[in-house]
Amino acid sequence: MTASPPDDGKPAVARAAMPVLLAITVISWVGFGMVAPLLPFYGALFDVPAWEVTLLFSAHSAGQFAGELYWGRLSDRIGRRPVLLMTITGMGLCFLGLAFAPNIWLAVLVRMVGGFFAGNISTVQSYVVDISPPERVSSRLGQLGAANVVGFSSGPALGGLLANPEIGAAGFRPPLLTGACLSFIAVICVFLLVRESFRHSPATAKKRGPFDGLVESMRHPMLRSLMGVGILFSICFIAAWATLGLWGAPRHGWDARTLGIIMGVGGLTGAFCQAVLVGPLVRRLGAGRTIILGLAMMTVFLIAMAFAPWTWLAAAFLCLAIAGNALVIPATATFVITVSTPERQGQNLGASNASMALARVGGPMIGGMLFAAAPVAPFIAAALGMLPAIWLTRRAMREGVDRNPR
Repeated sequence: MTASPPDDGKPAVARAAMPVLLAITVISWVGFGMVAPLLPFYGALFDVPAWEVTLLFSAHSAGQFAGELYWGRLSDRIGRRPVLLMTITGMGLCFLGLAFAPNIWLAVLVRMVGGFFAGNISTVQSYVVDISPPERVSSRLGQLGAANVVGFSSGPALGGLLANPEIGAAGFRPPLLTGACLSFIAVICVFLLVRESFRHSPATAKKRGPFDGLVESMRHPMLRSLMGVGILFSICFIAAWATLGLWGAPRHGWDARTLGIIMGVGGLTGAFCQAVLVGPLVRRLGAGRTIILGLAMMTVFLIAMAFAPWTWLAAAFLCLAIAGNALVIPATATFVITVSTPERQGQNLGASNASMALARVGGPMIGGMLFAAAPVAPFIAAALGMLPAIWLTRRAMREGVDRNPR
């Protein structure tokens, strides 16, 4: 299978492709977050304990770990466009499967397969780098990061606002069917508007296993440190995120609708930070210091949220913690690009994103266990876990050159 050469007119290609790429990113993360406000109701519907319900988070992330390794490297070999078409179609089918899952274990299986197809973020990032002039890369990755946060937080909002748990299983279907429709619309848009961006060479056509690419990426000292950062900050943040509904219901009286709205506002805050602030911050501070700023914000505001006495204050601190998270992801991608050749770009971004997905496998279960010990424990542990991530970021800055890339 051979891709067409990229169009020489990058601005024209970018104008057509960027809105579609942003939509793909939103849809990928909507699928992850959609079940967040529904977890207590899934437990009641299927009559299962909390640890089994949190597997819905972990299964998606396990699939996404494999997907990021596979699709990112495959896009280096056959091109970005066919990978995008395959993965978005798969996501749509998995939304449908989850809507009609008859039991928790089949729902977990569907979530895992859906996560595999949603592991296309490195392919989207690679496409953006392919079509962007050097001075626009960090700002456009920031736009993708904004779409990431919008999807991450609008998923819970969509799940909370469209679901009607009072009528049983049928009440969970409207948000999932909406996700399926959005995926199939995105497939049509990619087919019509997105041209191939990647020019092949004999080096990129070589077929190798995805784990070969992971091992190769880990041999680079700076990439290895950045993958450690991804694992730490992701496992900590997701442990807190997965238990937010369980904590907010008894402490502040948050129901699914309220939690969905709060997460949605947090998503808008994070989207603003990534769309408007990431590019200027990376150019001014460098990618490494931008990562450290985001990690420090999460440390401070997760602890503040855990002990906030009023609902509005807890919601405000949550939004600021999401803003910190919003700075870390695109700055990490920008940092990875500084040491990536074009034929290894998808591989290295895939390895970085896979490390974050791997952390999200265990994060919800760890959060559940910490919550069982003490309701505030997931948030305190998450905040403290950012400190070694800051140390690893500083080490990556020493091992590489934290320049203002592209």
